[in-house]
Amino acid sequence: MYTLDQNTTTFPEPNLANAEDILAIGGDLSTERLIMAYKNGIFPWYSEGQPIVWYSPAWRMVLDPRHYKPSKSLNQLLKKNIFNITFNQQFKEVIYNCKTINRNDGLGTWITNDMQKAYIKLHELGIAKSVEVWHNNKLVGGLYGVDQGHVFCGESMFSKMSNASKVAFAWLNNYLNEHQYRLLDCQVHNEHLESLGAYEIPRQEFLEILTKKHL
Repeated sequence: MYTLDQNTTTFPEPNLANAEDILAIGGDLSTERLIMAYKNGIFPWYSEGQPIVWYSPAWRMVLDPRHYKPSKSLNQLLKKNIFNITFNQQFKEVIYNCKTINRNDGLGTWITNDMQKAYIKLHELGIAKSVEVWHNNKLVGGLYGVDQGHVFCGESMFSKMSNASKVAFAWLNNYLNEHQYRLLDCQVHNEHLESLGAYEIPRQEFLEILTKKHL
């Protein structure tokens, strides 16, 4: 495990992460450092009051937007058109809800106050983006992530109404497919993501896709 130098935004080689997938600790959440991290398949994940921990998973959970197939029940729900979807219109509200909502499923990252501020800065630069789900003019679900241009790195999602986050996820995959993105990066494995069609690939394969925009 490496300790980052406060005076530089460089990282160790991603494949030097330890058995727990931790590459480094320390540093800060400056825009420059975050951009460098995501370009190298690295992301921060830590709790409030702890040093920043930077991860580079040996196995990466991803989803090819071309192969995403929503469940039959979700397709039926989407056909009812009970939700309205917007893209990248209420980023601050989405990340706030992802941070504060009570979770029973263990999904999402730990979003500290500093992380919230840092990703809002990325949004203001057009790098971090959100999907918003509305019902009766109320924000009931959504997600946000970091847009790499051909890989979208999902960060967290929330739902205040049954299936709202699934609707956001389906909309995002359709958007990524239409715009010929290579992958939706889901970071680490969990059963819910697997049920949505996500699968794991080795770190090196993920890094190669990050550096190659076309098949």
